[in-house]
Amino acid sequence: MSKRIVVDPITRIEGHLRIEVVVDENNVITDAYSSSTLWRGLETIIKGRDPRDAGFIAGRICGVCTYSHYKAGITAVENALGIEIPYNAKLVRTLMNLALFFHDHIVHFYTLHGLDWCDIISALSADPAKASKLAFEYCDNPIATGEDVLRSVQKRVKDFAAQGSLGPFANGYWGHKTYQLTPEQNLIILSHYLKLLEVQREAAKMMAIFGAKQPHPQSLTVGGVTSIMDILDPSRLAEYKFKYEMVADFIHRAYYPDLIMAGMAYSKEPSVLAGCNLKNFLSFREMQVSRDKYLMETGYVLNGDISKAHDVDLDLIAEEVTNSWYEYKGKNEKNEEIKPTDLLHPYEGQTNPHYTGMLDGTSIGLSGKEEKTKLLKTDSKYSWIKSPRYDGKPMEVGPLASIVVGLARKNEKIQMAAEAFLKRTGLTTEHLFSTLGRTAARGLEAKVLAENGLEAFDELVKNIKIDTTTCAPYIIDPKRDYKGCYIGNVPRGMLSHWVRISEGKVANYQAVVPSTWNAGPRDSKGQKGPYEMSLIGTKVANITQPLEIIRHIHSFDPCIACAVHVMDTKGNSLCEYKVDPSFARF
Repeated sequence: MSKRIVVDPITRIEGHLRIEVVVDENNVITDAYSSSTLWRGLETIIKGRDPRDAGFIAGRICGVCTYSHYKAGITAVENALGIEIPYNAKLVRTLMNLALFFHDHIVHFYTLHGLDWCDIISALSADPAKASKLAFEYCDNPIATGEDVLRSVQKRVKDFAAQGSLGPFANGYWGHKTYQLTPEQNLIILSHYLKLLEVQREAAKMMAIFGAKQPHPQSLTVGGVTSIMDILDPSRLAEYKFKYEMVADFIHRAYYPDLIMAGMAYSKEPSVLAGCNLKNFLSFREMQVSRDKYLMETGYVLNGDISKAHDVDLDLIAEEVTNSWYEYKGKNEKNEEIKPTDLLHPYEGQTNPHYTGMLDGTSIGLSGKEEKTKLLKTDSKYSWIKSPRYDGKPMEVGPLASIVVGLARKNEKIQMAAEAFLKRTGLTTEHLFSTLGRTAARGLEAKVLAENGLEAFDELVKNIKIDTTTCAPYIIDPKRDYKGCYIGNVPRGMLSHWVRISEGKVANYQAVVPSTWNAGPRDSKGQKGPYEMSLIGTKVANITQPLEIIRHIHSFDPCIACAVHVMDTKGNSLCEYKVDPSFARF
């Protein structure tokens, strides 16, 4: 007999996400539904505004991905108007982007996702001396793993526990049978978890050097960047490089070794070797480090076949809302009514809310018994996220897609990083197509960027000796219509912003973000998105402690605030929602 499990909200992510799964009599997931249950948005607010405002407003879509949307909004307008920004501006944007990627990836692994792999309670019984020695098996010069440091870390957490509280580590599924790290390995990761709190500050400061502040930097403008005094100040340049090397050091001596340790420990755990049933991957170039060189590649891979990367056609990107709480209005170019099942290109995209509610039902509660709750209407609309498709196909985006496409494009730096990791852990290329592989891919991406990102810094230092230009003029003809886009890769995957300009104002604006690609509901053909597909076939060891579900979903680094966008520009109330805490599951 099948049972339904509701995990709502998924915690340790940005935004509000609900996962509902159906399990059979063996607790194997046979169906899954991903739903964003709260909305927010800025796309509609951008309409009617001066195009130069787009980036500043779009940057407020999310407080985590702030620079990603800021840069995307600015670049989309530049693309529409045909503005070629100075080389110095391109390089500075890369340096700011590197700061964001570093900060995002290390925070995700330790603060948001690490506790899915690391059993904190187990670490309290570890032998610090043994753990300190063990750390050298994964790194020649490990960071924050001296015996004295590990004893201090262990004591701090034990003191939490003695007071009847584990603070940020409370409410975990400690002791879960799918945890595979030894007490000593758990203690190493716990130490790095706390060390990260220091390192992430330096990554944030990296962004602020050229961006004025973080979050929500403000030095980009349509045409280039405004931080010319910082760019020309040797002390500011040196400060950026110093902080870059500090964060890169943490990646090389903590983050990457911990991934090797986890890869080896979990190489036989079935639940983490699942989680990638949809093997279509889409990625776009990013991180310009010279005039004609990017560290990340463009392309898509179908059915996990990395022997071939296909070229991306921007005209084949579209969204439908069959199972999303939106509706399409009006007529198409053929004078036909636009239907929810129609795939609209972002230039023609619409954001019209159409909430249809939830059902009364039952699911498995914390006691393991059936309890009354609200359930998604899974045979109709059930999410505030749209369903993006490429050439009609669902695609996974993110660091795994970046690595897979890089391998298919035979990117030498990505090949070297992936091959070294697989060799060291004893894993195979096929293991990349899993939750373990997706988690490793994020670290591999960070490692490739840490090893090569300073190429952009060196290029900037060389170029400002002969050219100090940082901004191109803003020229617009109010009598003309324009359209343009930004498309590239951000920490969570491929991001695109699409703008149409008419009479000197923004006429339409759409953002197709990574978590929309990954978290969207099934489409009119019944095709599931990556989140939903990742869960199918997974056996849940204990249905009252669904760690496997959370681990799969966390591996995508969800940012639901980015994925849903709607607001009435006049400030009118569209709908009212009351979140009843009694319905929160797990």
